[in-house]
Amino acid sequence: MAAANDLLREKGYAERDLAVHPGPRGKALLKGNKIISPFSDDAALVLRVVEELVPRDAELGAKLLRPADIRAALA
Repeated sequence: MAAANDLLREKGYAERDLAVHPGPRGKALLKGNKIISPFSDDAALVLRVVEELVPRDAELGAKLLRPADIRAALA
């Protein structure tokens, strides 16, 4: 989770806008103001999502991430 949060900061996100938090049953939660609803999965997959699918804050602009779009991109 720390590695994912470091990457998010490098991509320009403040913690309130997008961060990874511990979730129930050992899951990791990607949540914040820049995602419509939290994305929950194992920590390794959430790190992969942050690395590969979350754009830089400047690229995302006023748009919001959608967990359904993230899941579709992983398939």
